[in-house]
Amino acid sequence: MKQLQCHVSVCEQLTPMVYRLVLDLPEALSIRAGSYLQVVMSEQDKRPFSIASAAGRQHQFELHIGATADNPYAYEVIQQVQQQQRLTIEAPLGAAWWRGDSVRPLILVAGGTGFSYTWSILQSHLAAAKTQPITLYWGVRSEADLYAHQQLIQLAEQHSNFSYRPVVEHASDSWHGAQGLVHLAVLAEQTDLAEADVYVAGRFAMVRVVRDSFHAQGLPLTQLYGDALAYL
Repeated sequence: MKQLQCHVSVCEQLTPMVYRLVLDLPEALSIRAGSYLQVVMSEQDKRPFSIASAAGRQHQFELHIGATADNPYAYEVIQQVQQQQRLTIEAPLGAAWWRGDSVRPLILVAGGTGFSYTWSILQSHLAAAKTQPITLYWGVRSEADLYAHQQLIQLAEQHSNFSYRPVVEHASDSWHGAQGLVHLAVLAEQTDLAEADVYVAGRFAMVRVVRDSFHAQGLPLTQLYGDALAYL
């Protein structure tokens, strides 16, 4: 792990509540897909965010941060970027990185901006030309929160082993995909969790439900990955 001061070359809104940041690193830094970093606000205040970049990106890190004015934990990071165009980070961190040597099918489960964790793993898996199936379930509140929707549809068309399953909790009448809670969509479709590697990121409450309900359906906990699990 290193502490680095990074220039932020991109700060754009993907939705009214989600920001995409691109951090230019002062030196090359290798990461594993699924790692995270900490934004150092002070030595006593370090805030973790998943790295959305694929493992091969050594000079830039991409972050997807959900931030609103009533969420100072994330919003203060965005304010610092807007005011200073730089962040101090510690990276890489985490133990829930992509196990690229496994031959089991992959199931990625994301809630909201937890997508950034699964996006890193998905990009790395496809770039490595792995042949085993990989399925992404992305749970959001509304269709507008699916900020990478068209890109994921295109990837699924290009890669026969990739399936994209968006799940909308509060869907409009025009939505024709899965509705409700993302973990229930997984359980409805995946009949043999014991044969899969599952990667999960989202709010702690969601990750806890995934852990408990998937384990009850036969998923060994040794095949479930997510850094939030260490705190549950």
